Amino acid sequence: MDMPTVSDLVRTSNPGDWRPGDAWLAGGTVLFSYGSDSLQRLLDITGAGWEPLSVSDGGLEIAATCTIAELYAFPGTAPAGVRAEWRALDLVPLCCDSFVASFKVWNVSTVGGNICTGLPAGPMTALTAALDGIAVIHSPGGTSREIPVADLVIGDGRTALAPGELLRSVTLPAAALRARTAFRRQSLTNLGRSGALLIGRVDGDGTFVLTVTAATKRPVQLRFAALPTGVELRAQLSEQIDAELWHDDVHGLPEWRRYMTGRLAEEIRAELAASGSKEGSL
Repeated sequence: MDMPTVSDLVRTSNPGDWRPGDAWLAGGTVLFSYGSDSLQRLLDITGAGWEPLSVSDGGLEIAATCTIAELYAFPGTAPAGVRAEWRALDLVPLCCDSFVASFKVWNVSTVGGNICTGLPAGPMTALTAALDGIAVIHSPGGTSREIPVADLVIGDGRTALAPGELLRSVTLPAAALRARTAFRRQSLTNLGRSGALLIGRVDGDGTFVLTVTAATKRPVQLRFAALPTGVELRAQLSEQIDAELWHDDVHGLPEWRRYMTGRLAEEIRAELAASGSKEGSL
């Protein structure tokens, strides 16, 4: 699509340079696809020099400019000890594949860009929210703040970012990366956009967390002190997701999304219950 009103490309990652009429540019896959007839400048952050992926005792920091291709490759290149301990890295290729995109898109599309577009089906939102990712946001006034990714996306195409704010990185805590996980995704067609994408995990202390995305306009997380029964899980899904929260577009009606969410949630619960039993019998 065209952006006929854009007159300048500015290479900067300083929110202090932002002014009304600007847009942050990383991979630009959504920005260039949708186009604009009002933007005046693009602020290019690709030259910021941020390390795409950084491993520490606290977890995995993912720079906003990390490409999908770089993230996809990480589980295969991570140190053996890290890969063995962080079992939740199994989710990385599953979520990257949920883009249903070509290698050309993977090599330019970024983790931060996918989150900041606020699309319900954003697989990077699903991945980072499901693992309790914490986003670091830089503001034009020179301050920074942190917010859970699950709270950053607040609706269809809407985020909690204030004008001029820039997503710097998302950190996935080591505790969540060590969890047992289960993944389910459903779309109306074989290569279609996600209509429901659910991720469940069981932490070391037995806590069960279910994250619902794509089916809902924003991420929804359910937390239980222990793995719930099917009845308990269905009750919480009904209580936490009201009728207005189900997403409605050409990729799935709300009724279908609600049904698939309940079905996939139960599959996740059963899978994690079974894998937990196997571990306990070793």
